[in-house]
Amino acid sequence: MRGPEQSQAALFSYLSVEDRIPQDHPLRAMRQLVDPILTALSPRFAALYSDLGRPSIPPEYLLRALLLQILYTIRSERQLMEQLDYNLLYRWFVGLNPDDPVWVPTVFTKNRDRLLAGDIAAAFLREVLRLADAHALLSHEHVTVDGTLLEAWASQKSFQPKAPADPRPPSDGDPGNPSVNFRGERRANATHQSVTDPDARLTRKSNNTAALLGYVGSVLMDNRHGLVVATDVRAPAYEAERDAALALVAQLAPRARRRTVGADKGYDTDAFVDALRRCHVTPHISPNVHARRQRSAIDRRTTRHPGYDISQRKRKRVEEIFGWDKVIGLVRKLRHRGREAVGWVFTFTNAVYNLVRLRTLIPARACA
Repeated sequence: MRGPEQSQAALFSYLSVEDRIPQDHPLRAMRQLVDPILTALSPRFAALYSDLGRPSIPPEYLLRALLLQILYTIRSERQLMEQLDYNLLYRWFVGLNPDDPVWVPTVFTKNRDRLLAGDIAAAFLREVLRLADAHALLSHEHVTVDGTLLEAWASQKSFQPKAPADPRPPSDGDPGNPSVNFRGERRANATHQSVTDPDARLTRKSNNTAALLGYVGSVLMDNRHGLVVATDVRAPAYEAERDAALALVAQLAPRARRRTVGADKGYDTDAFVDALRRCHVTPHISPNVHARRQRSAIDRRTTRHPGYDISQRKRKRVEEIFGWDKVIGLVRKLRHRGREAVGWVFTFTNAVYNLVRLRTLIPARACA
C-alpha cells in the first residue's frame, strides 16, 4: 500500500542531537580522542585571552571546526559555516546546540592570528604524540624524513621585479587583471618577488615540470606506525629540504642509543650524511648513483645491516602522509599566505592525520 505524502507541520523535535548520531560513527571515536587533548591545552588557551571584555568564542569550538574542515575537505571557512548552519552532525562535533547561531567566516581570520601567536598547532601535535606514546605506538629510534612542494596562494602575475619598472598601461585596458606576457623575460628569486605572498619562492619539482610559487613542507615520520613526529615549512632552495631535515632531527630528544633516519636518494650528499653522524644518528639513505656520480655517501658499513632494508621499506610510507595532506587536507594548493601561517596550517593538518591513524590504532575501549 502506498503511503500518503504528509506536510512537514512539526515545529519541535523530541530527540536530542546525541540520539541522532550513530554510536558507530567515526566522529564519535575522533571526539573521544580530541576532547582530552583540548582539555590539556586549556591553560595555554587561557594565556592567549584577556580577563576583561566580552567572552569570545571558545577556542575549543574553533579548533574542532577547523578539524572538521580538514577531515571533510571543506574548501573555505564560508562553506564550513554553511555546513554548520544545517548539519546536526557537525554541530554536535563542534559543541554547538541546534539553536545556536553560527559564526561569520572572519572569526577564523581574527582568531587564527591569536592561535598562531600561541603556537597552538605545535602544542596540539605534541599532545597527539603524547597520546600515541601513552599507547606505545611511537618508535623513538627509527624515523624517516622527506619533503614535498606546496603550491602557494599566489599567481605568476604577482611575481614581479623587486625594483619596479616604469608603469605601463595594460594592453587590454583592464587595470584590475591585466594581460602579462613573460616571453623572453628572465625571472629569478634574486630579482623578483611575489607581491601577494612575499615569503613564497619560484621553484619546480624537476627539470620537466613548470615553475610555480611555493614552499617546501617537510615531515619527520615515525617508522613504527607512520605517525608524523615533527614538521617544517620554509622557502624552496637548493639545500632547503636537507636543512629542514637537520632541523627536524635536532628537535628529537637525545637518547643513549643511536637513531636511524631513513630518506630517499635526494638526501645522499657527503655534507648531509656527515651532519647526521655528528648528531649521533645513523643515516639510512637510499644511494644516489648515476652516470655522473659513481660514489654514494652511504657505504657497506650501513647497507650490510638488516635494519637498513627495513628502513628502506618503511620510508616509503611518508608518501602516504603527503598524499593525504594534499588530497584530503587541502594543502596541495595553499589557502593562506606567509611562512608562519602556512607552517601553522601544515602542522595542524598533520596532527589531524595522526588522529585519523590513532582512531584505528587505539582500540575503542581504550578511548572511553
